[in-house]
Amino acid sequence: MDIENPPGLIRRLAVMLYDGLLIIALFFVATIALLPFNQGEAFQPNSLAYSIYLLVVSFLFYGWFWTHGGQTLGLIAWKMHIVSESGQAITWKQALIRFFVAIFSWGILGLGLFWALFNSKKLTWHDIASKSHLEWKTPN
Repeated sequence: MDIENPPGLIRRLAVMLYDGLLIIALFFVATIALLPFNQGEAFQPNSLAYSIYLLVVSFLFYGWFWTHGGQTLGLIAWKMHIVSESGQAITWKQALIRFFVAIFSWGILGLGLFWALFNSKKLTWHDIASKSHLEWKTPN
């Protein structure tokens, strides 16, 4: 896998900021959709079922965009996309690995993300584990 001019950490963080804002909005909509099943009551912050629900919503959001064009809104804004090592769209399995390794990576103070600073190809742990990477999107 030869990545020409890979995106750096600052751009990756910018993409995450854009997508983070979108995920927050999606969480509001997903919560509103679920409220009728909770008698209109607020969900408890320590609710395991609600946390798993939001995790699934997050994965479906990222998984869909990564496997269908390789771009979330943040990636579109920063003119990047996610591809497999062969340069093709990633699979749902790769998306699942990428998603959970990224969560783990953030869970240990972002170590897996900051790994890109020391990797010669600027790959993060979730890039390496999912056999995918970010690259610049060339105009069609």
